[in-house]
Parts: sequence; structure tokens; C-alpha cells
Amino acid sequence: MRERHGFEGILESILFKSRWLLAPFYLGLVGALVMLLGSFGYELYVSVFAHFALDPEHVILMVLTLIDLSLASNLVIIVIFSGYENFVSKIDTHGNADRPSWMGTLDFSGLKMKLIGSIVAISVISLLRAFMEIAKTGGELNEPKMKWLVLLHLTFLASGVLFAFMDWIASRTEASSKKHHLHPEP
Repeated sequence: MRERHGFEGILESILFKSRWLLAPFYLGLVGALVMLLGSFGYELYVSVFAHFALDPEHVILMVLTLIDLSLASNLVIIVIFSGYENFVSKIDTHGNADRPSWMGTLDFSGLKMKLIGSIVAISVISLLRAFMEIAKTGGELNEPKMKWLVLLHLTFLASGVLFAFMDWIASRTEASSKKHHLHPEP
């Protein structure tokens, strides 16, 4: 590796250190996680104490809302940990046994797949919640809203499949490239 001197060395040092400009974004996501926790607590309080009802539709809608908030929170944690470790710095957990197994191993491609998977799960829960609300209100269908929910879900689903396909092509291309470099043809 050659040593950089002068302007080139200074420029590269500035560019390398600029990755720390991402840190406030991850701190902002921690704030968003706190807001999701507040929303979760509020929904739980309203469902259990303010509107206590044990009818199955109400309980299912409450559970779906809580699952939706939980999935969104998981998504934020994945983005915080993976984004920080991939783009800023490694998180030193001092060998803590509670360190998630995927932490430090999830690359950008894996992060992208987890993100789209979570978004698809969240959209399907929103769609299911909308259908449950129709059943609860006695069949009042807001057709444009339902069409948009279905269209958005299908768009997220198709995006996920296309992302997975592109990653598969990229991994095949990379494997083929490595194979040709290891065994050059005579």
C-alpha cells in the first residue's frame, strides 16, 4: 500500500472522516425508536384501559396494531445497528452474550432484504387491519383506500422479489468472477 502525501492525503483523510456525519442520523433514529415506544404504550393503554373490550375483532385489531409497531421498531434497530457498523464504525460490545447474531455480519444487501421484508410484513398487517375494520363496521368499504392499500402491498412485494433477484444475479456474477480469477484458462 502506498503512502499518500500532500493534498491527496488530506482529501482522503477528510473523506474518510466524513462518515461520522452519519452518526446524528442514527441518533435521530434512536429518537424515532423512543417515539415508537411511546406510541406502543399509548395504543396498549387505550386498548386495555380506556376502551376495554373483549370482542374478538377489537382484540385482533389491537394485537395487529401492536405487532405493526413492534415490526417497525425492529426495523429501526436493524437500520441503526447495521447502518452504523457498515458505514461509520464497528460497535464494541465487549463480548456481550446478548449481542445479536446478525450484528456485524449483515452487509448492505442483507440490510436491504431485511428492510423490504419488514416493509412487506408491515404493509400486509395494515391491509389485514383494514379488512378487519370493514368486518367490524358492518361492511362499509372505502374502495379507493382498499385499492391503494392492495396496490402498495403488491408494489412492496414485487420490489422485494426484484431486490432478491438482483442480489441473486450479483452473487452469481461475483462467484463466477472469483472462479475465473482462481483458475485462469490456458
